[in-house]
Amino acid sequence: METTHQKILIITAPSGAGKTSITHFLMQEFPELTFSISATTRNARANEVDGRDYYFITPELFKSKIQKKEFAEWEMVYEGKYYGTLKSELKRIWLLNKIPVLDIDVKGALHIQQQYPENTLSIFVEPPSVDELKKRLLSRGTETEESLSARINKASYEIGFKEHFDKIIVNNVLENACIQAKEILTEFLKN
Repeated sequence: METTHQKILIITAPSGAGKTSITHFLMQEFPELTFSISATTRNARANEVDGRDYYFITPELFKSKIQKKEFAEWEMVYEGKYYGTLKSELKRIWLLNKIPVLDIDVKGALHIQQQYPENTLSIFVEPPSVDELKKRLLSRGTETEESLSARINKASYEIGFKEHFDKIIVNNVLENACIQAKEILTEFLKN
């Protein structure tokens, strides 16, 4: 079945910019959206369920799927930890007559855009500043000094790619960013 005419929504941002909150908001507002479940080689956390939160697979199986070109995009995000979007996941959602929502990192988002340029809306969620991003990450209470530094450095790098995306939303106030995302998506769905 040819599915290249089907739409895709990509939401990308540095960690801590608010993309997951905006994604959840849009999923509640638009019943035609369905979350695209990523595959990963990392272990499931306590509350995560295979097939709902991620497809948890072994590194060997992940690498086999890479060789078989089964991914629309994939990255080794952290050393030995792979994440990717399976082509079969996009097709599964399109067969439901839904629009896949990809909440993915910047590199993965760029790859999806390149493969599906005609029917993809990409939204880059930008933090108001790197200092504000640092405050948000610190408030989570999950970062070591080393991991915080790595995330801030990665965020600064990723912000440099924001102009490669269709729309940029600066998430200064979450409610305003959600409203802006809703307006952008409403326009995209009209076409």
